[in-house]
Amino acid sequence: MEYLKVPTGMVAADCMTKTSDIKIIHAATVCPGKYIVLFKGSISAVKAALEAGIKGFEHNVIDSFILGNPIEQIYRAISGSTSVEVKGAIGIVESYSVASIIEAADIAAKTALVQLLEIRLARGMCGKSFFIINGELSAIEMAIESSKKNLEEKGMLLDTGIIANPSTDFIENLY
Repeated sequence: MEYLKVPTGMVAADCMTKTSDIKIIHAATVCPGKYIVLFKGSISAVKAALEAGIKGFEHNVIDSFILGNPIEQIYRAISGSTSVEVKGAIGIVESYSVASIIEAADIAAKTALVQLLEIRLARGMCGKSFFIINGELSAIEMAIESSKKNLEEKGMLLDTGIIANPSTDFIENLY
């Protein structure tokens, strides 16, 4: 869930946890003064929480979505706790919203054999978000293309980039 205003997001997050058996995995203020709530649980619990997070707060909901079966890499990439040795190409996708980048990252990781290195959620980026993936060049190209298509359909694509053979210096300073 992505909210336009911080107090509304906090009140909605509390409401969601009281409505349904979910676990908040990330809740934070992000640029430019928005509030995001990421949570997990059974599909029925997540749907109920999502409905509770929208009802009465519609005028402040920027975006929301449900990933029915998120790839496990998502959680580590969001928390910044990936420990992958970077080999091969790097792909970067940037979007205008938090919700859309998480969904696009999930699509990328399910489309091709790639590793999610990071998902940066709008902090210090004026509300924009991006993800970074690593893998063989052909896999990166396929993953980027599928994410790009998804974001274009929503009008949320900002930019993409592929580095076929990143330098050691660049990789050491990637995070």
